[in-house]
Amino acid sequence: MNVLIVDDNEAAADLLQELLSLQDHTARCTYSGAQALEACAGEMFDVALVDITLPDLPGTEVARRLRAGTHPPLLVAVTGLSSQDAGASEAGLFDHHLQKPIDFDALDRILERAGHRSSAAS
Repeated sequence: MNVLIVDDNEAAADLLQELLSLQDHTARCTYSGAQALEACAGEMFDVALVDITLPDLPGTEVARRLRAGTHPPLLVAVTGLSSQDAGASEAGLFDHHLQKPIDFDALDRILERAGHRSSAAS
C-alpha cells in the first residue's frame, strides 16, 4: 500500500512511517494540511492517515478536499478525541477512525481491507 501520513507531530509521523516501511508498505509523511494536499496533487495514495488537529487546516478540510479528488485514498481519521467526540465533525468524511495512540493491529486490519479494495478496483 502507498500510505500518506498527515500529522504535525513529526516524531510520531516519522515513527509510523518507519513501522509501515517494515511491513513493506510505502509511506510518505507530511506535517501540515497544505503539504498533504500538495503531495496528493503529484502522487496517488491508497490510504491517507489524517490527524484531525493540524496547524494550518483542520483534518476534516483536508479530507473534504481529498475526497473531492479524482482518485481519493481511503481516508482514516487519526485523533486524540474519542470516536464519539470526533464523529460529528467527521461524519461522512472518513472511512475509518483511529484514536491516538494508534492501535497497530487495527491499522493493519484497515490496510488489509484497503488492499482488498484496491485489488477489486483494478
